[in-house]
Amino acid sequence: MEISKVELPEEIRDMLKVQVNQLLERMLTLEKMIEETSCCILNDFEEMNAIFGIVHATAASHYLKTYLKPFTNEVDALTAAVQHLSNRRHGALIAIKRQDNVEAFIHSGVQIYAKLSYSLIEAIFYNGNPLHDGGVLIDQNTIVSAGNIFPTSKQYRGEQKLGTRHRAAIGLSEQTDALVLVVSEETGRISFAVSGKLYPVHPHGLV
Repeated sequence: MEISKVELPEEIRDMLKVQVNQLLERMLTLEKMIEETSCCILNDFEEMNAIFGIVHATAASHYLKTYLKPFTNEVDALTAAVQHLSNRRHGALIAIKRQDNVEAFIHSGVQIYAKLSYSLIEAIFYNGNPLHDGGVLIDQNTIVSAGNIFPTSKQYRGEQKLGTRHRAAIGLSEQTDALVLVVSEETGRISFAVSGKLYPVHPHGLV
């Protein structure tokens, strides 16, 4: 299932249309202001950026939750944990198993087999925890293992320079149908990888 094939519900689609139209109106207003005034328009740019942030966060949250819901009942716990890790700038790498065998592609993990909860996810990726540098594997509602090493992407050709976690997220998603969540330790930015592609979530986070 590709991102482009995920159909937006009518209420989400209508909301995004309204927000995009607001952006278009603001852009047209700004265009006129640039031509007709010498006033500083930085506040207007900031307002437009805030609207764009809401649009991005709404769309990203919908896509991510649509991918996760068929494979775990703990979507809220998982997204809450990722958001908390993002707020604290604690790096994280979390693979959610879908249909493919994932274990054959990861190495050196510590078996956990515990019920998925946001507190356990946060504890694993706490900076003092010896497992925080590796990846977590989730199967349905269970944290199977932590401290795993995921394969690094061999196909990424993007201009953006990516860190180890992001390359590992893309790498596992290239070889399996797993969805892999990433939190950047440097910026707190949330991303997720599917089918060898990395999709950023807006800095405003998940809604």
